[in-house]
Amino acid sequence: MSVDTRAFDLILAGGTVLDGTNAEPFKADVAILNDKIVAIGEFASSDAREFIDISGKVLAPGFIDSHTHDDNALLRTPEMTPKVSQGVTTVITGNCGISLAPLKHITPPSPLDLLDAGGSYVYGSFAEYLEAVRDAEPTVNCACMVGHSTLRAAVMGELDRPANEDEIQAMRAMVSEALEAGAIGVSTGTFYPPAAAASTAEIIEVCQPLSQAQGVYATHMRDEGDEIVAALNETFHIGQALQVPVIISHHKLMGQQNFGRSVETLALISQAMQTQSVSLDAYPYVAGSTMLKKDRALLSARTIITWCTPFPEYTGKDLDEIAQERGKSRWDVVDELMPAGAIYFMMDEEDVQRIMAFPDTMIGSDGLPHDTHPHPRLWGTFPRVLGHYSRDLGLFPLHTAVWKMTGLTAQRFGLQNRGVIAVGAFADLVVFDPATIADVATFEAPMARSKGIHQVYVNGVQVWTEGGAATGARPGRVLERQATH
Repeated sequence: MSVDTRAFDLILAGGTVLDGTNAEPFKADVAILNDKIVAIGEFASSDAREFIDISGKVLAPGFIDSHTHDDNALLRTPEMTPKVSQGVTTVITGNCGISLAPLKHITPPSPLDLLDAGGSYVYGSFAEYLEAVRDAEPTVNCACMVGHSTLRAAVMGELDRPANEDEIQAMRAMVSEALEAGAIGVSTGTFYPPAAAASTAEIIEVCQPLSQAQGVYATHMRDEGDEIVAALNETFHIGQALQVPVIISHHKLMGQQNFGRSVETLALISQAMQTQSVSLDAYPYVAGSTMLKKDRALLSARTIITWCTPFPEYTGKDLDEIAQERGKSRWDVVDELMPAGAIYFMMDEEDVQRIMAFPDTMIGSDGLPHDTHPHPRLWGTFPRVLGHYSRDLGLFPLHTAVWKMTGLTAQRFGLQNRGVIAVGAFADLVVFDPATIADVATFEAPMARSKGIHQVYVNGVQVWTEGGAATGARPGRVLERQATH
């Protein structure tokens, strides 16, 4: 009987390696055995069971989406095509105070319904939810946070008030359970109605278990417009009180009166970084997307409806067109459409570029996978950064763009041996063509696969092929945070 003595399962040969550390590119072959990168150098085809020549292509760590709402997508659509097709191999879930657990609820309050595909809130503990994710065997890895708004909905009858001491203790116990089960941190969304009445003191008390666990605190802040400085200061204060790393979600400036203020906010963030662990993420678009709200709709230059329960035929249409059709003002027609979701054009391109170019900004899509007509960021975020902003506009070099969506993110979230091409790292990898990589999804046709992604590997297993198709393999894992003390 012949024995296969070849040392490696796979060699990806001849590519330009961007290793996820912000280092300059270099040419090398990368060898994989089981789920790890085991050698980097020059190898012969006889050294591996499979040898793929990727000359002319870039080999990078698989992209880590720092800000997602994929909590339910991991269960309902575990093939995760919108993410895998653009090179994403790990998603961070539970953002903006919204997680799928721990909550048993038939009709969760908005914006918790952004995760709901109908009857989705059935997990009374975070451990139950993570077990369901493992059972679903998603294609990508995930690292999951528990949401403060979800906790409030689980223990409080009325959400338009601060929590009392008993409720705070109940929520704190749920945080402890979630962290013990494998959650990497807690997120808040004090911008949204379910948590808007929560005091700073409530958040600090609920999040106390983070301190010992050294979990992350991520926040969709109270305000991203006129009062953004106060919101930033509250965020810094919470991080200092808990002595934990802070992540500012999808940093942006909303409303024309605030255009250009990223100069001010980034200076404040830089100052805070001198004394505490602060980082931030951003998405590469001038429009955001969330639940339909009257104040946002009034201020937005343009609003597109992404889903609408009472009038599904309005999905994908401009709010102004709907208002005209119904013979009403933009303000008055919003009440008739809710519950609904919307895309809002409320940001300045110069701010978007300045925030993305900020050295410590990670890339996160903030896509909403259950929207009928989603924001194009769900399908196009990462190729858009690599193609439009790095290659075409020269906002930053390609190796810096890759670092912002790989090594930097893994470091900030404590994902050990992820986000880098190094011996001993997990083989989460993407092969792409730097000359052709581009986002294709648009606001009019948002569910379009990006160009230029050739192969994607998760834990050493190929999940996306050069022909632009999924392999059917589902090797994703639930990842836990490795705290640095």
